[in-house]
Order: sequence, then C-alpha cells, then structure tokens
Amino acid sequence: MPPETAHRPSPLPTSDVDPFSDEVLAHPDALHQALREAGPVVHLTRYDVYALPRYPQVHAALTDWQRFQSGAGVGLSNFRHEKPWRRPSLLLEADPPLHDAPRRVLRELLAPPALRRLREQWLSTAESLVDEVLSRGPECDAFTALAQAFPLRVFPDAVGLGPDGRENLLPYGNMAFNAFGPANHLVAADAERGPGFSAWVDAQCTREALSEDGFGARIWAAADCGELTYEQAPLVVRSLLTAGVDTTVHGLGAVLYAFATHPEQWHLLRARPELVRVAFDEAVRWQSPVQIFFRTATAEVTIAGARIPEGAKVLMFLGSANRDPGRWDDPDRFDLRRDPSGHVGFGMGIHQCVGQHVARLEAEALLSVLARRVQRIERAGTPQRHLNNTMRAWSSLPVRLHPAG
Repeated sequence: MPPETAHRPSPLPTSDVDPFSDEVLAHPDALHQALREAGPVVHLTRYDVYALPRYPQVHAALTDWQRFQSGAGVGLSNFRHEKPWRRPSLLLEADPPLHDAPRRVLRELLAPPALRRLREQWLSTAESLVDEVLSRGPECDAFTALAQAFPLRVFPDAVGLGPDGRENLLPYGNMAFNAFGPANHLVAADAERGPGFSAWVDAQCTREALSEDGFGARIWAAADCGELTYEQAPLVVRSLLTAGVDTTVHGLGAVLYAFATHPEQWHLLRARPELVRVAFDEAVRWQSPVQIFFRTATAEVTIAGARIPEGAKVLMFLGSANRDPGRWDDPDRFDLRRDPSGHVGFGMGIHQCVGQHVARLEAEALLSVLARRVQRIERAGTPQRHLNNTMRAWSSLPVRLHPAG
C-alpha cells in the first residue's frame, strides 16, 4: 500500500534527539515509544532526517522503492552528494534495474529447496557444537559459544571460503553496519583496522579464493551464463559476506536471550519443537537485530499527512515498527503463541533480506538440538550489549545450561 496522501500536510513534530547516542543504542525502547507517540513522521533536526517510527509508514516506505530510494544509500550518507566508503552493494544500495539480476540470482541460490541439502549437515554441526559446550560445564557465554560460533562454522563453508582469516568477518560486518550511521566514535574506532578488513573481504570474493562447491562459485557460474556480469559477481559474493553473518549472529543472540529470560517459552518450545522457526522470527521481531535503515525521497512525498522534501533522508525505525502497539498485541512480550509474520526485521518489499531463509535454517538447526539436549536455560550474569549504529548487538550473554535427562 503506498503512503497515504493529503492536500494539507499537518504540522510536523520535531525532535533534537540523537538516535545514535550510546544511551539510545544501548536502550532504544524509550526513544521508540516517544517517537511513536509524537506522530507517524518526526523531523529529527540534529541530522535533518525524517523518522518513521510506526509500523504502517515503515512498511509503506520499505515497499515503495520508486519513491523511497535505496540507491542513494541506506545509511545517513547521501550518495547523491557524498562518495561511498566502498563500492555500493548491488543488493542493499541499488534499485531496479541494477538491483534485478543480482537479486534474482541470489533468490534462486538461497531459496528453501536449494538449502535442503544443507539441513542435515548443519544439524550435525550443531550437535557437535552443543556437545563441546555442554562438556565444558553448565555455564557458558551463549553469545560467543553458540550464537557466534555456529554461523561462523557453517556459513563460510557454505559460501566456499577457505579456513584462514574467518575471524575478520564479524569485525568487517560491524564496520559496515556502523558506517550506515554518522561519523561518530563507533566509526572512528574502525578507522585504523578498516582498510585491512575490507582488503581481506574483497580478496575472498575472487573466483580463485572460493571452493568449487559453494554459493560463491555458483555466483561466478551465473556470470559465466550471462545472468550477471563479471564485474557484478564479486560484489554479490561480498553482499553475502557482509549481511550473512552479523545479522544471523545477533538474531541467534536475540533468541537465546529471549529464552534465558522467558523460561516458560523454552518449556513450550521443548514441548512443541515445531515452533522453532516461529521462535526465531518472534525473537527478530522482539529484539530487531537490524534496528534502522534509511531511504531517500525521490520526489516530494506526503506520508501520513506530513510533507517530506525531495532528496530528504528518511529514517525507518524497524525496531520501533516491530513493537508498534498499533500492529502487535502486547508488543513488548516475547511469545511463541504469536504469529510474528509481517515483522520488518528482515525488511520488506524488493529489498527484503534475500538470505533470511539461510538465517532461519541456521536457527532451526541450533535451536532444535538445544531444545532436545537442554532442559533449562538460565541467566548466569548480566548480558552485555555491543554498541553499533545499525544493529542491536551483543558482546556477552552469560547463561547456565541444564542438560536434559
């Protein structure tokens, strides 16, 4: 549904809040509530951007690529006036027609039928990982030992990366997601090491660096068939490596945190293991690992009675939309009895996360094994957030795992 129009735009609420302050990044819920209560569109004067905090307007902007452009950058920087720090992503930072062929290739490559061959292998890897974690005793950092370790074992193999240097994937992703915000201290912290991470990732995207049986080789094969150009192929591989690790890691962190703080929901999952995918999507809705994305207005547009000028940056609060009480009953509650479909944690429209099925399969594998092997998950300390301009991320999640049987 396109944004609603009106002949007489209503007065626009304004705020000088900094959504990229450390306080907001660590605890965004209060700001989200204040913005939702202020109105469907709020002008954030500090950065001269137009914020959408409610579900209907976020959904509308995500699905209206003609008027809300990704090609000018999905961060605060406007590529119409500023040079990107790297070559723009053909998936995230491009619109049709440039976006079409890369999206089509990845959609076919990562579709559920194509992923079925990985399911048994990933379940086996999850079994081995849980064995290792439980053998070390009941207490562990669930973020590093599970949420981080599992994707770093299975996803680089699936792409076709070699064994060396995989420790660069998470800091590179952290840098890329920080870059969508302002040039604050989080961006500055990456400045010295950033070129090295970028050079390593670019090197992994070449045909020679990839195994012959992974997603990366199949992307290059699509170039051989004329579905992509040879210039596009390494950029499409890079898109997998940028968006395919951090988002899943912090999505798994979200669902493990949810179960550590909602023991009754863990009990329900163990009784009904078919809810494993619902659990992951509900955690993505509830925590929204990707908190924000930007679009750029291609023309003057009126949304919910508010006039947004042509060329203005539009800040979509995905995390706020996913807890909008106008869309969700009791939105602050993590509940496996809820139908979380329709959440915008993976985006929506033509730019919806093309790798979401990969993330769901990783979550299904790990959670299925944990639900069978672990009777109870308890917090064993205070979880620690990792601040990032775009992501709601973790640095540690101390838990106590009580083995079943």
